[in-house]
Amino acid sequence: MDAAPDPVVTRRERIGRLAAAGRKLGFALYGLAMLVVGVGVVTTFTGILAALATACLVAGSVLLAPAIVVGYGVRAAERDDRAVRR
Repeated sequence: MDAAPDPVVTRRERIGRLAAAGRKLGFALYGLAMLVVGVGVVTTFTGILAALATACLVAGSVLLAPAIVVGYGVRAAERDDRAVRR
């Protein structure tokens, strides 16, 4: 008899995947901001490049901070579940 998947574990996995995607996108936006600043240093640093770099940093921070915290929470819950099962 096959047991139905635990809804808590299923939801935790989904949240973990979203947190991982948020971390990847946040770090990608940080990298893009560094690239834009590098292009601005090599060429002429215009207001548009400054605005784009700032927008990437802000968006990356908005995505990355909660994703890191949620990721730690998911890993802590998984660790706690493994400790309880022993």
